[in-house]
Amino acid sequence: MSSEHPTYSHKDDDPHLTDDDLAQKVLRFLRYATFIDTSGIEVIALGKMVVLSGTVACEADIACAGDAAASVIGVQSVENRLTTRPDEAGG
Repeated sequence: MSSEHPTYSHKDDDPHLTDDDLAQKVLRFLRYATFIDTSGIEVIALGKMVVLSGTVACEADIACAGDAAASVIGVQSVENRLTTRPDEAGG
């Protein structure tokens, strides 16, 4: 069965990836390891720094995504620019 998004796997644990490959690896890990809707998240890698931008449902998802991204092998720092969606920020 094919899925819309590739699944994170341990073969992704190579710490020597291109920026684009690292960004995709982080996004796959967020989908795999969290219960966050990642449809509004964009990931950019600059060397070993990852920038998260876009929107999520709540404040807790911002922290969870940042922590998960920081735990990915090959990531040394995370700049978390995520915000909550305006229509969901109030609860």
